[in-house]
Amino acid sequence: MRRRLLAVLIVLMGAAVLLLSVPLADTLARSRTEHLLLQRRADAARFADLADRARTRADRSELSAEIDRYAELYGAGVLVVDSAGNPLARAGAGTAAALAASAVDVRRQALTGRPTAQLPTVRPWGPATVVLAEPVGHDERVSGAVVLAVPTDAARRDVTVRSALIGVGAITAFTTAALVAAGITRWLLRPVRDLDRAVEGLAAGSLQARAASDTGPPELRRLREHFNGMAEAVAESIGRQRDFVADASHQLRNPLATLVLQLENIEPHLRPGPGPAEFSRALDEAERLGDLLDGLLALARVESGTAELTEQDLSSAVRERVTAWGPVFRTSGIELAADVGDGLRGRALPDAVGRVLDALLDNAAKFVPSGGRVEVAAALRDGEVVVRVADDGPGVSEEQLPTLLRRFVRGAQHQNTPGSGLGLAIADEIATLSGGRLSVGHNTPRGLAVELSLPAGAPS
Repeated sequence: MRRRLLAVLIVLMGAAVLLLSVPLADTLARSRTEHLLLQRRADAARFADLADRARTRADRSELSAEIDRYAELYGAGVLVVDSAGNPLARAGAGTAAALAASAVDVRRQALTGRPTAQLPTVRPWGPATVVLAEPVGHDERVSGAVVLAVPTDAARRDVTVRSALIGVGAITAFTTAALVAAGITRWLLRPVRDLDRAVEGLAAGSLQARAASDTGPPELRRLREHFNGMAEAVAESIGRQRDFVADASHQLRNPLATLVLQLENIEPHLRPGPGPAEFSRALDEAERLGDLLDGLLALARVESGTAELTEQDLSSAVRERVTAWGPVFRTSGIELAADVGDGLRGRALPDAVGRVLDALLDNAAKFVPSGGRVEVAAALRDGEVVVRVADDGPGVSEEQLPTLLRRFVRGAQHQNTPGSGLGLAIADEIATLSGGRLSVGHNTPRGLAVELSLPAGAPS
């Protein structure tokens, strides 16, 4: 019990830790991504301002020098395009990423006057590069765009470190909680184990067995007190009974011994005739009474037994019941067909197959109209003997199907049909006690199909 309770607590705590740590790590990753976006958007906005003010060759040279220094410093790729998307200036090894097909949508969005508002969330495993763009100009005066292909090494490193810290914290919290749970579980179940040992001692005949643990919740401490009080009462009652039996035995044995001694003293004074024989019988009865006194403390064993599972020839049992029900079906105008494999053996209660088939065939005879057909099949399937009874009658609805094995359950359309509604329920219980199962389903194309599955025995 302690292991099961501890396993449940650990699973619950593990789920709680995951539910807390995973969203926290995701929030930190999104926050770091947002921070990266704000930083690089500020840089892109500065380049866009320079590009917007570039009117002369000197201005364009200043822009090129600026983006070269930036690309060298941050390892990023910078691309400046005009309103048609043609490159005006570029710098850095990451320019290919800015020109890639994946960056087309970002550039197109910037050329319509909308800067990049969101980046893919940076995780420890990627992406290695993110692309963002800033329009050059404002409103209807957009004359181009600045595209940045930014490496995420630093951001991914930060996310990895923070995720690792969260993981270490989660493991520490889980370990601490598990240790606390183990202590609480031990504290809760110590009095239960103590009670179990005391009960086992009492059952073994040790009347001095008591629950000694004084820990645990108040309810278990009160249970310990009540148990010890009960054990005291039981011990006292048994002690009184033992004293009574000992005293009664002693008091009865003494006069009986005296009686036997007196009878033996009388024997030499008996005269020949019927007297010695009667004396011998009386002495025997006295000795028998002594034996009865010796048996007053003997234990009576009450034996209650249930039928045992036996290996049976299921093929013969199925054929026998089909033959027995044949006249009933012929009288009702129903065709009864059988397809039973040879040598099918299985373990079940005595006559379990016969009783289950009686219930199934009785149902079929009641509910299948004249002119219908009932098929009984028995075969070996997946290590089990499956006996199937299928008909082409009206069947039942999908909603009624799960209720057929319950007691006293009958369909609304069958309320006037003779019967108690217990047949399938009893058959299901017989199948369960035989180590098998009874399943109900729809037949194809219509009707009802019931299958009895029993463990297969050794082939004949």
